[in-house]
Amino acid sequence: MYKMTTALVLGLALTGCASMKPSVHTESTFVIYDVKPATLDRNQFLDANLTLAQHPSETQERMMLRLLAWIKYADERLQFTRGLSSDDEPELWLLNDHLGVDLWIEMGLPDEKRIKKACSRAQAVALFAYNSRAAEIWWQQNKSKMAQFSKLSVWYLDDAQLAQLSAFADRSMSLQATIQDGSIWLSDAKNNLEIHLAAWQTSA
Repeated sequence: MYKMTTALVLGLALTGCASMKPSVHTESTFVIYDVKPATLDRNQFLDANLTLAQHPSETQERMMLRLLAWIKYADERLQFTRGLSSDDEPELWLLNDHLGVDLWIEMGLPDEKRIKKACSRAQAVALFAYNSRAAEIWWQQNKSKMAQFSKLSVWYLDDAQLAQLSAFADRSMSLQATIQDGSIWLSDAKNNLEIHLAAWQTSA
């Protein structure tokens, strides 16, 4: 089963040439390069190149939450998929050498059928819930259903923190990220932010 590290430092530089606002006709693409996470407690270092594309119907907040999900589970094999452009893929996944899915990452408030499909295909599944009012109602209605999936972790980011995270988005940005003991610290030339994802459910 996929296991995340407990201490992590990342340096990210992002560049792009399109507007951050969703467009009816075009897709905004941002290239993340020089991503060098270092796992402090295991003396482990990575160097990855990623491409993060914003779907025409995707908000800036959701796009940045996808980036946060990558940061939390940072791995050189963790990839952004076609996301909203494909019903058959998660938002991110980590494939092993045999093309099996070690980690499947979802966004939003999926139904039980979607989670069941993810758990049947992957060794571990992570869901990032957002939109405070809708998410809290969804969780009340689905908490017992989600509990049956031992592979599933559910993370929740409230509206206030998501808005602060969204403020980091820019056409060209350089982010520093540190993960330790469940907290994520982000900083760039203008902003500093400590993020606490609420663990609504953790995998067995």
